[in-house]
Amino acid sequence: MNFLKDAFKGSLTNILVVAGVAIAAPVVLPVVMSMARPLVKGVIKGGLALADKVQEMVAETGEQISDLMAEVRAERAATMKPTEKV
Repeated sequence: MNFLKDAFKGSLTNILVVAGVAIAAPVVLPVVMSMARPLVKGVIKGGLALADKVQEMVAETGEQISDLMAEVRAERAATMKPTEKV
């Protein structure tokens, strides 16, 4: 009940705005949602494409680092003295 008391404490302008929004919402909201849906869908699609690309780049970078480590280990093993090998 405090909500109703607070709602009617405002000026007449505030009450009219709230009433107008309440009346217009069932008409305006479906139109806005139908327009926003393709936009939101596009944003999600773009985000998924970006995530896939980043995942691919991370995998390639990890593979390159692994290859470099193998090269360095091979070079290191080739330059070691026979007594240093374990």
